[in-house]
Amino acid sequence: MNVIFTNMIKDTYNVLGVMSGTSLDGIDLALCKFEKKQRWSYTIVKSNTISYSPFWKNYLQDLVNKDLEALKVIDEKYTRYLGEAIHNFISEHDITDIDFISSHGHTALHQPEKGLTYQIGNLSSLANFTKLTVVCDFRTQDVDFGGQGAPLVPIGDHYLFSDYDYCINLGGFANISFQNEKDRIAYDICPVNIVLNRYVKKFNLEYDDSGKIAASGNLNTLLLNDLNQLDYYKKSYPKSLGLEWVNNVFCKVIARYEISNKDILRTLVEHIVIQISSSVKKSNSKILISGGGAYNKFLIERLKTHTNNTIVVPDKEIIEFKEALIFAFLGVLRIRGENNCLKSVTGAIKDHCSGKIYSPK
Repeated sequence: MNVIFTNMIKDTYNVLGVMSGTSLDGIDLALCKFEKKQRWSYTIVKSNTISYSPFWKNYLQDLVNKDLEALKVIDEKYTRYLGEAIHNFISEHDITDIDFISSHGHTALHQPEKGLTYQIGNLSSLANFTKLTVVCDFRTQDVDFGGQGAPLVPIGDHYLFSDYDYCINLGGFANISFQNEKDRIAYDICPVNIVLNRYVKKFNLEYDDSGKIAASGNLNTLLLNDLNQLDYYKKSYPKSLGLEWVNNVFCKVIARYEISNKDILRTLVEHIVIQISSSVKKSNSKILISGGGAYNKFLIERLKTHTNNTIVVPDKEIIEFKEALIFAFLGVLRIRGENNCLKSVTGAIKDHCSGKIYSPK
């Protein structure tokens, strides 16, 4: 049974949203103000991304190879690390008015078909360390209810970004969210930065600036066709992707081809835009693009050539902190005892209000 914090049912909330995605850019922190009148509105008051050190980046990349006991040890360390990042952010910006922290954590395991999902950084010690109430661990209950545990952002798209026909985030994975009659539909489309960055590393770079390296490569149609034929793309939603699938399926297809990394990157961009454009069913639509992939000018240009829809790349704050904003909003809904997970999105047996609430001791 979900506990409703009746003293927290109000019209305005100040929430610190915390997000770490599969592309390993860092920890996104966004202090957000939400106000409810006829509809919900938001303001991102302060924001920052704490880049991962090489140590943590290597550590987090290898999580899928760890057993459960090893993950529990890492969880303790990462929760402490997350707490320090939050504490430093609050101190640096001299923030005194926070109702609570709402944190995604970092995905270590995502195998919903086996009833497994595990986000590190969602321990009660985070509340004790920060001395603030923490709302976290939003995915576990959904998987327990037979859902994918992902994506969770669409409820925020519904309430905060309803002016757009489609919301597409280009992070580690591309995911899409849209309204289909009465239901919100959302799913992971394909990998994006989680694979692009992997092949850019061959050039000793963290990412492909504006997609310049990809633009210089040649399209390999055989590889493109093989990638487009992967079984995942034939599945109906709800569906979601994880690092395990990238390693065990996607990258093994690429490994069969002896072609240059430039050509791999060029082909990956084309694959991404084909999968995205095929997911947008309505023509003359307004599409909001967010996530780090929005800075990949070549990818955006190729996307525009594949669609007759209006592609909107918003300001930097929304590109970089939309997911932290929405996880802050998920916390608001959890505190209010309102549904924040939709069965039409995750495939769970029912809409529900998910997330654990920890108070500092």
